[in-house]
Amino acid sequence: MRRRNMPVALAAALAGWSTARHALAATPAAWTVATGYKADGYHATTLAWLGAAVEQATAGALRWTVAAEGRRVPLAKIPEAVAAGQPEAGECIMTTMAGTWPVCGADAIPFMTRHMNDARRLWKVQRPVVEKALAPAGLVPLYTAPWPGQGLYCTEPVRSASDFRGRRMRTYNATTRRIAEMLEAVPVDVPMAEVGKALESGRIDSMITSSVTGVEQQVWRWMRHFYDLNAWMPKNLVMVHHGAHQALDPAVRKALAELALQAEQRGWAAAEKAALQSAETLAGNGIQVEPTPTQLRGTLVRMGERFAREWVREVGPQANQIFIPYFSQQ
Repeated sequence: MRRRNMPVALAAALAGWSTARHALAATPAAWTVATGYKADGYHATTLAWLGAAVEQATAGALRWTVAAEGRRVPLAKIPEAVAAGQPEAGECIMTTMAGTWPVCGADAIPFMTRHMNDARRLWKVQRPVVEKALAPAGLVPLYTAPWPGQGLYCTEPVRSASDFRGRRMRTYNATTRRIAEMLEAVPVDVPMAEVGKALESGRIDSMITSSVTGVEQQVWRWMRHFYDLNAWMPKNLVMVHHGAHQALDPAVRKALAELALQAEQRGWAAAEKAALQSAETLAGNGIQVEPTPTQLRGTLVRMGERFAREWVREVGPQANQIFIPYFSQQ
């Protein structure tokens, strides 16, 4: 008797699942995800992968189009636009959000992270604080994907802080100017578009930027040394408008959350791959790629502690919600 009823029960269950999938697909949500970065970069391709995976997992109940290169919204305006629901989702570098939500600036504090595992650990403790901070604006964080860590390029080798005395270091914001001054280098403000000219003319002989940027600028034409400082590892944040998120069926929201974790893993792996490939390209073009010299690392760690203390005083209790667990879990 039980054997005869089992197919009926199974058929009913399958029919119920089919009906549920049909109901989800009957009223699909069509989102636009805005990003300011190029369509073939790993940030935008990770967004496209997530969109395709969610569409497949939900039988088309959620579909999205990635609007790359600032076509839908300029990069700096994306958080504001997503908070207004136009578009439903977007991606930008978190450090640009720190003026409105200071906790988004934690990963821009120099010399706190030594490698990618430190950056992952920082995001783990930073995420709940960021989620709470963004909630009143109607923003729901989905995942992050980092950029490769910032390294140091020099025309001549360095081993300690004293080697920077009198050197001309490229700067582009208040933090990099302070780093140059603390190392007793001469700060020279140079936008990225003019780095090549500044190097060719001898206006600068050192700079902090990523291995990827060094490849893009073909810095081997002027520089001979790259030190893998991982001075800071900025992250892109993908966020969703709260109203659009809540309008999804709970099953779709669950699928989106689960697949966003996979997208995050892909994004972080892509950053590591980009850093490795870029370092190999630098070395292949004659640049000496080295870890941070021990004596210099000690100086940079102390500088990082100073920057961190200043940030805690500026941000207040929220900063300690990030730093206390981050430093206590080392």
